[in-house]
Amino acid sequence: MDYALRRFQLRQQLNLDLKSIFLVTNLTNVHYLTGFSGSAAWLLISFDKEILLSDPRYTTQIETECPDLEFVIRSPDESLLRRLGQVIQSGGWRVIHFESEHISKSDYDAIENGFSEIRLGVELVSAQGTVEQLRMIKADDEIAIIQKSIEINQRVFDILRLQLTSRHTERQIAHLLEQQMRQMGASGVSFEPLVAVGSRSALPHARPSEQQVADSPFLLIDWGTSFQGYASDLTRMLVTGKLDAKFEEIYEIVKRAHDNAIAAIYPGQSFNQVDAAARKTITDAGYGEFFGHGLGHGFGLEVHEQPRLSPIAKGQLEPGMVVTVEPGIYLPGWGGIRIEDDVLVTPDGHQALSSLPTDFESCYVSLIS
Repeated sequence: MDYALRRFQLRQQLNLDLKSIFLVTNLTNVHYLTGFSGSAAWLLISFDKEILLSDPRYTTQIETECPDLEFVIRSPDESLLRRLGQVIQSGGWRVIHFESEHISKSDYDAIENGFSEIRLGVELVSAQGTVEQLRMIKADDEIAIIQKSIEINQRVFDILRLQLTSRHTERQIAHLLEQQMRQMGASGVSFEPLVAVGSRSALPHARPSEQQVADSPFLLIDWGTSFQGYASDLTRMLVTGKLDAKFEEIYEIVKRAHDNAIAAIYPGQSFNQVDAAARKTITDAGYGEFFGHGLGHGFGLEVHEQPRLSPIAKGQLEPGMVVTVEPGIYLPGWGGIRIEDDVLVTPDGHQALSSLPTDFESCYVSLIS
């Protein structure tokens, strides 16, 4: 990863003067800009300086992971905030651009009050979403890792299909997925798998329970792998028994919505129009009120990132964005159906990064005794 290039791009975007500095407090953003993988650090970026602030636990780790960065380590008897004040005072900066959505009220108050212990007066300027804007466009090396994460994610699903029994509970299925991910070299799940049997699938974010596969002829599985820090996110339906006609009817509606949304993905397309391509399909079929969430979202270092694909989302797709497409219909008391894939925006359209089949017949799975 070219972390120096990312910091250069951020500096260009901020257009800082000699008296201004940008404070990065979100740990995921710190990692994105530096490669630091510890649990406590802030990053300062000025017109001509880059300083990583952390604590004594990470001195050696920073020297290894961030050899090109100047760093400051707070002592055990002082807070990171106080050390920050001292660094800002020594640098002579008077304007702090900060991540307003990633700083606590108490830390904001301490900075706004001028670091009273050292009588430092500064002006605070919100820079909300600045790093997240950079993270929306994935570089080639990021896309390669995301593709590997998706490949692992798909393989564990294929293995699960071969292992599934009627006695498996939702919770056991979630554990099996994570176990296989780790055996294949992943660091774990990118989010707790959502496994929902029968009517519980009407809950878009159903957490795994002790419900068994045998309790219904179908189940929904939404799962994601974390590989080298990057997420994947897929959803599939499994059919394990005899269905009523409604299931296939609704499945085919959701599949058309899924396919229509993917076809609408290309550079310059607005986020809300991609959502509309799926939502119109479901609404025209008479189920619009049962599709209550946005169509999809970006993912990368986090499983939910910008951009959002929803009716209220603003902005346009650009090459390098990676998004989920996950339309669904959820009928209380009956169940829900969702199909989700991961898609890359390319210069001339789109590329589906996931490849598990989505046709209705592929949902059927034979349980082992």
